[in-house]
Amino acid sequence: MSLFGSIQLANNALRAQQIGLQVVGQNISNANTPGYIREQVVLSPAPTQQVGSLLLGLGVQVDGVVQIIDNFLEERLRGASSERANTSAQEEAFVQLEGLIGELGDTDLSTSLTNFFNSVSEVLNQPESVAVRNLAVLRGQTLSDDVSLLGGRVANLREDINDRVQEHAKNINELTETIRKLNIQIAATEGGDVSKSDAVGLRDQRLNALTALSEIVDIRVVEQASGTVNVSVGGEFLVADGNRRQVYAASTTDRGQAIAEVRFADTDSQVNVASGELSGLLAARDHLLGGFLDQLDDFAATLAFEFNKIFSSGQGLSGYQSVTAEFAVDAIDAPLDEAGLPFTPSNGSFDILVKDQETGITETTNIRVDLNGLNGDSSLQEIVAQLNAVNGVTATIGADRVVSIVSDSSDQEFAFGADTSGLLAALGINTFFTGSGSGSLNVAQALKNDPGKFAASSGGIATDTANAERLAGFFDRPLESQNNDSLSTLYGRLTGGVTQGSAVARNVAEGASVFESSLAGQKLATSGVNLDEEIVRMIQYQRAFQMTARYISELDELLQILINL
Repeated sequence: MSLFGSIQLANNALRAQQIGLQVVGQNISNANTPGYIREQVVLSPAPTQQVGSLLLGLGVQVDGVVQIIDNFLEERLRGASSERANTSAQEEAFVQLEGLIGELGDTDLSTSLTNFFNSVSEVLNQPESVAVRNLAVLRGQTLSDDVSLLGGRVANLREDINDRVQEHAKNINELTETIRKLNIQIAATEGGDVSKSDAVGLRDQRLNALTALSEIVDIRVVEQASGTVNVSVGGEFLVADGNRRQVYAASTTDRGQAIAEVRFADTDSQVNVASGELSGLLAARDHLLGGFLDQLDDFAATLAFEFNKIFSSGQGLSGYQSVTAEFAVDAIDAPLDEAGLPFTPSNGSFDILVKDQETGITETTNIRVDLNGLNGDSSLQEIVAQLNAVNGVTATIGADRVVSIVSDSSDQEFAFGADTSGLLAALGINTFFTGSGSGSLNVAQALKNDPGKFAASSGGIATDTANAERLAGFFDRPLESQNNDSLSTLYGRLTGGVTQGSAVARNVAEGASVFESSLAGQKLATSGVNLDEEIVRMIQYQRAFQMTARYISELDELLQILINL
């Protein structure tokens, strides 16, 4: 090897150590940069040179600067991040729902239920007191308001989560556009197989974008030979090389509320997600909160119909001069159990009591409700015909297909009793509660106007408290329509399910977080910057640089000697 060849060898060595020091400095300066992947210089022996019969090396060459990254670990970490975000979103919804139910406070629904049924029991102690009956009506109104308020708050929570779903559609588009652009830049910078170096800064940015995207939806990432990545979700691609697919938030309706679905813009097909925050939000909105609203509606409907079935069979301190049903039928000539009523009556009968206020004489007439499934099932028309055959009252069906009953004389009043069909409760006649769900539950206006109509009696107008006894024990009474579960059991199931589900969600979320942290620790050990290691490498490069400089100094002396010869 010539003297000048040795100088070239020294130049290669100096250049390699200088690049090594620069990479070490890059690592040290980004030791606390989130998402930074440690870089490393790839060195290899330079090609040999033949000098006579000898093969002499030309020193060292720099093949490239690459990231130290475990792609398999990155894929697992993205999956863990998706699962953690998924479980965290559901846990958050459970916590918020628990707060709305407020079982540990003194303003929870169970307190309203207890207060209401206690006030009904008070009617037994003072049956002649209108004020006591008014307290029962007021406590019933509070209970109705609390049920409606809880349903409204849960619906508002669903709306908040739905807003986050819509926002994620925008976030997905922003992140996929970032990844698409970085794909193009990385492919252009790395030049495919031409360069052995990584476009380290660009790759860091893309990795951060992929991590952020994985927290929203569960993605699968496949790197191509060109350096680009293909990203898919639910078997459908989001990003492929320099192309991407747009998503949007489509509006639809569920449980009477407007909700958003994330769909692909080109095919209008729904984006299928199994994990990620979007999956957790959808599960919280549609299954957790939506399911709770269904249960709350069922609870409110059961409270209204089953309580009204008992209440409508009783009489108050005074009767009615007129009454109008709450619910309309779809067709006045259709069988009543197929007429579109929110509650379904059954085969049976009820009594109508007409009292002459001057003589005190009460005439009782039984109205047959034939719903045995055989020919001639009763329709609203037929019930009205039977009522019109009763002396002292007139029944009519309005244009809105709602029945009204009016006393024929101001000296007469009427009441109802012994309803074994549930038709009065199904139509909304002589009832305590109105409505058919949590959003519509209320107390009948007739009771608000005249609490004396609270139906405590079952033997006639202002005669006894037998019906109040049944009403007071209703909360713990087995209900045939609910497989002999009581209202208290239904309420316990409603709140207990949330409490148990919250505990499970909390444990699952904690487990997912611990697993993600474990993988993040493994990634840090592989791709993170260890300052101790970097200092050792810096000293190595520094010493090699110094020795190379010393070698050049010796070559310089030899060159001076050669020139002076």
